[in-house]
Amino acid sequence: MHPSQQPSRPIRELPDELISQIAAGEVVERPASVVRELVDNALDAGASHITLRLLAGGVRLISVEDNGVGIPAAELPIALKRHATSKIDSLHELESVGTMGFRGEALAAIHSVSELSLLSRTAAQDSAMLLDGRSGELQPVARAQGTTVEVKELFYSTPARRKFLKTDNTELAHCVEAVRRHALTRPEVGFAIWHEGKLVEQWRAQQGDGALDRRLADVLGDDFVRDSVPVHYQSGHLTVVGRAGIPDAARARSDHQYAYVNGRFVRDKVMSHAARSAYEDVLHGQRQPVYALYLEIEPTRVDVNVHPTKIEVRFRDGREVHQAIRHAVENALAIPRATRLGDAMPEQTPNASALPLDAPATAPVLRPSAPNWPQANWQQAAMPLSGNRISDVGQLWQPSVRPQPMAQEDTSAFAVTPTHPSHLPEGDWPLGRALAQLHGIYILAENTQGLVLVDMHAAHERIVYEQLKQQMDVQAMASQPLLIPATFTATAQEVATAEACAEALLALGMEVSALSVKTLAVRAVPTSLAQGDAVALARSVLAELSQHDASTVVQRARNELLATMACHGAVRANRRLTLDEMNGLLRQMEVTERSDQCNHGRPTWRQLSVRELDALFMRGR
Repeated sequence: MHPSQQPSRPIRELPDELISQIAAGEVVERPASVVRELVDNALDAGASHITLRLLAGGVRLISVEDNGVGIPAAELPIALKRHATSKIDSLHELESVGTMGFRGEALAAIHSVSELSLLSRTAAQDSAMLLDGRSGELQPVARAQGTTVEVKELFYSTPARRKFLKTDNTELAHCVEAVRRHALTRPEVGFAIWHEGKLVEQWRAQQGDGALDRRLADVLGDDFVRDSVPVHYQSGHLTVVGRAGIPDAARARSDHQYAYVNGRFVRDKVMSHAARSAYEDVLHGQRQPVYALYLEIEPTRVDVNVHPTKIEVRFRDGREVHQAIRHAVENALAIPRATRLGDAMPEQTPNASALPLDAPATAPVLRPSAPNWPQANWQQAAMPLSGNRISDVGQLWQPSVRPQPMAQEDTSAFAVTPTHPSHLPEGDWPLGRALAQLHGIYILAENTQGLVLVDMHAAHERIVYEQLKQQMDVQAMASQPLLIPATFTATAQEVATAEACAEALLALGMEVSALSVKTLAVRAVPTSLAQGDAVALARSVLAELSQHDASTVVQRARNELLATMACHGAVRANRRLTLDEMNGLLRQMEVTERSDQCNHGRPTWRQLSVRELDALFMRGR
């Protein structure tokens, strides 16, 4: 019989036992779920050290010991009741949760599918009290201040659910990952994990400056800290800190992406999309970036009461969060990695992004060698075209900007003006002093660390690309009206977005208006994208605008066009450069944002230390 054909039943209250099982099914999925909930409680109790003991991957035993404030003896039986908690007391407190736990369901749900016991002692008690969850019996035992929760034989009362568990090693890995997520956000707390009587992981408490970096190194490895850049960004009431991996550290999987909201690990599409979009200009393909990002936001601006596992959140203003995360990571990645070497450039060295477009750079300026090439006041754009012309480059700027002919340059690849900063000694150049050119492809340079190898085409391509973007940023997006408006059948969401975001669309060089309640017309598109599909572009932009404050679709398309121009304009392989020209390229790399990767995500330079060179020749052995 089909379920819809079964005889109807009267509406009635479910028995408490069934309610408990339903609640347990939402909260307790596997041993790692129990570990997460119990560690949450330990952290809320103010513990400075937490020990996790497991048997059979957590199926036979899960024991969480802490040195927190403890639970008074009279409150132990209440702690096992549903919706019993000390975390919140009113609806107002639920809307501004500041603790890890708050629902009061975890212990009751765990108790319903296991044999649970509570052992706790407060500072005011002479001895600890042990509560047997099955019998409800209380008895005094010896223990220092704190709480121990023991969970034995998980899912013993529901053997069908126990069959869905994986092997002990798999369940152990999930339990370790659950503790790892807590450890990454609480460096001041020590953690120890034991399995079958053997110490599996131990992370000691860290204090003082640099505690977070030391904890990240302990948990994720020294490579993570070495191959990442610090993130610190503040915008209004939002603060984003942490570390973002350099593009070279990207992985095939997204298993090293940790995002936190007010100390709580979350999987949020807004945050993950924002972080991934920050890598668009330096990481291409399916590679996944690595990062540990911590967002601090007013509790009233985020709802953590969304999912039983508390791993999902809902922001009051997702757009501001998206912008904050993206800008935080972009700004961190923009600083050239060369400036973070041991002999970093002094702080007073100007950054390329802060230079006026009509001011001379602090490094040698590499200018196009082709005479009379169309340009719009972009003397810093280093594009040796070798006679090639890009006839439609003027379309990227407003029609009012008239290209001016460029003065005749010399016939070499670059016209190098030696404008090295007087305050920066030659030995302190991060990318060193050029020595030679290898096969017309690589530049060999010597710095204080050892040998630097530079892919000259990839490096120059990034320099040109960033300078083109700077020129584009100071100009409004040129718009081209369509002779025949492109119409398409739109959804209600697209029509509403087009009406609400009309000004944003105009700023992007687009004009989209409603012809009817179900039809939109595209009347103008950005000049640089006039040959594309206007309808597809409009749909993509509207989809982005419905989720984020500013569309990245047009920016992405614009950047792809500029990247193609930069690739064709950059110095080609097998072009012989003089030492002055090579040094000029190195100096520009040091002051150009994102100069560690070319426009296609490939590295532009590599460092070989003296120690690595010695190892190649077995020196000192």
